[in-house]
Amino acid sequence: MRLILNAILASLIGTCSMPPSTLDQIIELGELRVVTRDSPTTYFEGPDGPAGPEYDLAKRFADELGVKLAMTTVASVSEITPYLASGQAHLGAAGLSMTDNRRQFLDFGHPYNSVDIHLIYKLGSGKPREISDLVGKSIEVASSSSHSAMMRLLSTSEPAIQWAENADDEVADLLKKVALGEIDYTIADSTEFNIQRHFYPDLRVAMDLKIDDPIAWAFSKKGNGRLLARADEFIINSKRTGFLAQITDRYFGHTEKFDYVGTRAFIRHFDSRLPRYKDMFKNAGTIWEVDWRLLAALGYQESHWRAQAVSPTGVRGIMMLTQATANYLGIEDRMDPETSILGGAKYFARQLERIPDSVTEPDRTWFALAAYNVGFNHIKDARQIVEWRGGNPDKWVDLSAALPLLAKRVWYTRVQYGYARGWEPVLYVNNIRAYYNIIHWLTENEELEGLEETRDMPNLIAFSVENYRRLWKNAFSRSPH
Repeated sequence: MRLILNAILASLIGTCSMPPSTLDQIIELGELRVVTRDSPTTYFEGPDGPAGPEYDLAKRFADELGVKLAMTTVASVSEITPYLASGQAHLGAAGLSMTDNRRQFLDFGHPYNSVDIHLIYKLGSGKPREISDLVGKSIEVASSSSHSAMMRLLSTSEPAIQWAENADDEVADLLKKVALGEIDYTIADSTEFNIQRHFYPDLRVAMDLKIDDPIAWAFSKKGNGRLLARADEFIINSKRTGFLAQITDRYFGHTEKFDYVGTRAFIRHFDSRLPRYKDMFKNAGTIWEVDWRLLAALGYQESHWRAQAVSPTGVRGIMMLTQATANYLGIEDRMDPETSILGGAKYFARQLERIPDSVTEPDRTWFALAAYNVGFNHIKDARQIVEWRGGNPDKWVDLSAALPLLAKRVWYTRVQYGYARGWEPVLYVNNIRAYYNIIHWLTENEELEGLEETRDMPNLIAFSVENYRRLWKNAFSRSPH
């Protein structure tokens, strides 16, 4: 009898074994399936393949799991939950904030980013200072988003507020409508707004509705314990190693310090000054194999495209070459615009050649721009400081943190070439990155839309959002040169 019972028990144990976890299924399948949205702040297909902050992060996670990455895009955030619940995707990576409503249906991992939630208005339309100021105004937000949840919350304290969920437009489209005066206000995350404000310089932040709203990957509530734990471990380690910081710098590093006034002035100068020198930049770019728009951005940072520019330190011309640099390049007349542009392109190309092969794009270009500004030897010193601090000397995000230390005695006395105003090349590079992106946008929209030479602000705003999205993707999925 005992033998029979043992046999029955063994049989029951064998038939009641637990099904494999989601993580085990991923490993067996050899594929990590991720659902996301197509946007500049998440994922996009560029000329050189997939890119975007969510893609970079998910790709590294898949690599660590030893599986392939399969990205699926959906049109709206509301579609992500069904994808996860049905098992069509293993995780959602779409810049999702952890709202109370989403927590009912999804599990969230360790936050990997945070955003501020802004109320956006147009300059000159009257800045709202209290929530009550929104009464009687037109407000639209993206449907099924955390922004709609925010508006529902605001409506509880101020029931007279009238607002609408827009199922057809994304945040980029709604920001455009505010800029055109079609609606009074919308809501945007700080990352999205920092990107878009370069193109809509009349937009402003009226108030912060929420500070440091955490962003995380989402998972279904079915059997994802091991996968979620593994993902949390990955996110925490990505923060520790600096990989997350590298992603942030690549896609958003140039957006933080570029002001609205500077944007408007730049657009005016694009029309009034650049046409005289555009062919010169194009010719120099062809000769030295550098994107002419990057050279133009460099030239604007140096002189605002003024051929007769002279600084108190003696640098001259559009590319603001020193006398020593001019002698090195064999240039006699620094004030001649064509000569200056050719010389600046040559000098940049030389800096690019000096950057170690271990530095890859786009960091390689940022290194070379910094060297153009502060000198290659100070770049070498800053890389040494990065190593002393345990960072990666081949990454711009680490180098940009070390360069300002060259102005601190405790550091510059330890390096070979001594003191430097190391904060300047950091601002210098960030500005050029922003200028480059705007030139990219303006020139290609000019070609796409067939616009006249006159570009007033309404015409600028009226550029198609779809064209903007495409150009933004291009700017980050390939090297500038």
